[in-house]
Amino acid sequence: MSLSVINLTVSFNATDGRSLQALKGLSLTVNRGEVAGLAGASGAGKSLVAEALMGLLPGNALVSGHVTVDGQKPRPGSLALAPQTIDALDPLARIAPQLARFGKPFGRTVDAMKLLADVGLEPDVAHAFPHELSGGMAKRLLLASALASGAGFIIADEPTGGLDPGNADRVMALIASLARKGHGMLVISHDLQRLAAISRRITVMQDGAIAETADAGCFASEGSALSSPYTRALWRAQEIYGTC
Repeated sequence: MSLSVINLTVSFNATDGRSLQALKGLSLTVNRGEVAGLAGASGAGKSLVAEALMGLLPGNALVSGHVTVDGQKPRPGSLALAPQTIDALDPLARIAPQLARFGKPFGRTVDAMKLLADVGLEPDVAHAFPHELSGGMAKRLLLASALASGAGFIIADEPTGGLDPGNADRVMALIASLARKGHGMLVISHDLQRLAAISRRITVMQDGAIAETADAGCFASEGSALSSPYTRALWRAQEIYGTC
């Protein structure tokens, strides 16, 4: 069973009447029980993919393509987003009631304590406010907010952004563990090295289009097994300079 995206295209109607194409025929598959990566430099269109799949695009967006979850049109709660920043949470509400709130639209009663334990957070986090959490804790909480919906497929948008190496490793290990528990995980990240360590395959974007989809094992050494010059250059830049 899988999340299937076929020929996803997104354009925006500009005020001067022109149509500006932002995503160009993107196709990818995420199977249950695996991590699939979506990578590329800043501005490549990665987060736009998440917004399109979650129906979060503005009113002037024109979307075409075919998206299915387990062979059917996505239903509410079948796909969830763990956003980039904790700004997505209510700064004036404690964590436990917020997690419960994420489950209510889908008829779910959320056990906040269990959910926090599932993402490696201590019980006292339930009584905290979002601003009281460290960066690594916040990223785990954002994954918990997605899990609260009961979705089988989760999009994690830049889950290691702004984290030190130790916390980045821990968050990626958590994502891999969620996949082992049966979730399909689409991970959007600049961090190709860590992404390759947990993914089955990685789709690399360039200027709103796919440069290459390759097995994660192709991201090794100097990337000589990669077919796209752009992907090889992106990989080698990270090998030398770290994440972009």
